[in-house]
Amino acid sequence: MNDIGMVFRELHKPGDPFTLMNAYDVGSAKVLAALGAQAIGTTSSGHAFTLGRPDMGNVSRDEALAHAESIVSAVSLPVSGDFENGYGDAPEDVAETVRLAGEIGLAGISIEDTRMSDHGAYEAELAVERIRAGAAAARALGRDFVFVARADGVMNEVYDTNEAIRRLQAFDAAGADCLYAPLPPSMEDLARICAATAKPVNALAVGPFARVSRAEFAGIGVARISLGSALARVTHAALINTAKHILNDGDFSDFLEAAPGSEVDALLAKGAAE
Repeated sequence: MNDIGMVFRELHKPGDPFTLMNAYDVGSAKVLAALGAQAIGTTSSGHAFTLGRPDMGNVSRDEALAHAESIVSAVSLPVSGDFENGYGDAPEDVAETVRLAGEIGLAGISIEDTRMSDHGAYEAELAVERIRAGAAAARALGRDFVFVARADGVMNEVYDTNEAIRRLQAFDAAGADCLYAPLPPSMEDLARICAATAKPVNALAVGPFARVSRAEFAGIGVARISLGSALARVTHAALINTAKHILNDGDFSDFLEAAPGSEVDALLAKGAAE
């Protein structure tokens, strides 16, 4: 456990990004590990989907921790937790979430500045205090742990890129290890974000950014590329589209091109923790 955080930190190289593969359950984590993932991330929305719940604020901290711990135990890779706003508004809530995340063996977590009560953003001063508390708790773990601070207001249409950069620079000064503003308006805006800090920056490869190559992300200084809930939603797309053809058309022939069970079994065995 002491080395896994260091391994994870060393993956974060501006201009030479790795892809954090976001798994939605133990099985997907094992398959991704078997296929060559360097690190696994949880996904709060993907986890919520497995519980039959919508995204944002519908999973408790205890549920998220238990889910993350099951993935940590299942694979030998570093695992980072997507822990929404830290499961509470107060800085002390964020610090406690970090402490608990450390206890279950996570290599890092991300905390966003979204106020779950209305999906707005915390006032800037409180947002910074929350990150300062989380960063202090991360340092108090006594081992390496990558604490990621997220400015989600652009994605949530609460504030603009300039405000995201101001927040990220303040989060940097407050002790965050990695910075993340999901889905800025353009690659030029993402490049501005990368240039605004010497810390590693995470980019989310969904929406228009799903058409951006790793080399293009590297060229503007991105250190980490994450997938968020994309793999979970791709899985649901296959489920929805296939079920529609079966239920509406009675057609099984062209839509059940499933992976052989033997291949899935082999990948699950290969990706399992040693």
